[in-house]
Amino acid sequence: MLHVAVVGSGPSGVYSAQSLLQSQIPGVRVDVLDRLPCPYGLVRYGVAPDHEKIKSLQNNLRTVLEDERVRFLGGVQVGPGGVPVTRLREMYHAVIYCVGAATDRHLGVPGEELPGSWSATEFVSWYSAHPDSVSDGFTLGARSAAVIGVGNVAVDVTRMLARGAAELSPTDMPQAALTALAASKVTDISMVGRRGPSQARFTTKELRELGSLPDTEVIVDPEELALDPAYVDPSGLPAAQRRNVEVLRGWAATPPQGRARRIRLRFFLRPVELLADKGRVGAVRFERTLPDGKGGVTGTGQYEDIEAQLVLRSVGYRGVPIEGLPFDADHGTVPHRAGRILRDGAITPGEYVAGWIKRGPTGVIGTNRPCAKETVASLLEDAPLLAQRDLPEDPLAALRAEGLRPVEWAGWQAIERAEADLGASLGRSVVKLPDWDSLLTAARTAGS
Repeated sequence: MLHVAVVGSGPSGVYSAQSLLQSQIPGVRVDVLDRLPCPYGLVRYGVAPDHEKIKSLQNNLRTVLEDERVRFLGGVQVGPGGVPVTRLREMYHAVIYCVGAATDRHLGVPGEELPGSWSATEFVSWYSAHPDSVSDGFTLGARSAAVIGVGNVAVDVTRMLARGAAELSPTDMPQAALTALAASKVTDISMVGRRGPSQARFTTKELRELGSLPDTEVIVDPEELALDPAYVDPSGLPAAQRRNVEVLRGWAATPPQGRARRIRLRFFLRPVELLADKGRVGAVRFERTLPDGKGGVTGTGQYEDIEAQLVLRSVGYRGVPIEGLPFDADHGTVPHRAGRILRDGAITPGEYVAGWIKRGPTGVIGTNRPCAKETVASLLEDAPLLAQRDLPEDPLAALRAEGLRPVEWAGWQAIERAEADLGASLGRSVVKLPDWDSLLTAARTAGS
């Protein structure tokens, strides 16, 4: 028997478990541990609630987690305050860490900590009902918003700010977030990138969605777009970027429609300061940039202030260290070789990484599948050596003996039932439970 712990139940963790199940090793068992009482990671807590097709990926992940050779153990913290890395290594033949990139990058400009300035991650966690999220206050008193960044997360939060209650009510968004967004007075949203449209990270499908929002118009300045040589002549761009350019050209050629909400896509502007107004953020000062001919930009010394009582930065995620594991602070990843964790440059058999903590926050959900396969292939090469060690006891029994109460699959199913019941009571479909107490209370009804 080979008993493996996978730490993290998002796509990279579940794909790692799936690869183990598909191996030819008889008697393999997998425990998927997660700090949260709910599985699926960013598929549950990062995918926008109105993206039902992507969220339906949970059904594929569920199939793996319901395999009889897999146990889901939620509510298990690895590291300080929970199970130390050294103890986890004693309990299993091997451990794969799939903990993602848990924090966001900062702008590093004056005023960034003003009230009203948030990371997009915090905003997403709020409307996705992450139990660690702040309660409310994002849109309170705001008329204008600035979203700094031009990736898919930036598009998501821009779209959420522009959607109305009628469109959000059918989703699983928590009731408090739905109520707050329904009452929002935000009518102007600027999504701003420091480089040009040909270098933007959003996908065309996500970009086009902005143009289909009810009573909302997308405004693009053709003169600003023309600062990008690749926009003027997109023939050398990859197909995906050329499609983005086509969408932007269409909006740039469309005169203003006078609709209730406006989304302005801005380029070649980098934030240099968040400006205060009565103790809160009131505007963002940007410096105009121009292409430097080397794929980057250079400042021009020309500045523009964009009004915003709400600022959301969306400039990337970053991995955080786990006590007991090596960490590359420059890249925000755990050092590894083909998924095998390196300590002082040497492989430590039995310890592995997959997903963003392995390669950095790059790619889409599907990118995690080959990443996980590579890691599991390394583990399987080591398996004959790893399986020689006798485990002293069942890990679940050991966790319980140490005072932990893992949320097992039946507990997660109880959470799902409670969320369906909550939705029914509010005249909606499924509505997520928004905090630790409600999640754990629901899980305990199943004895978990």
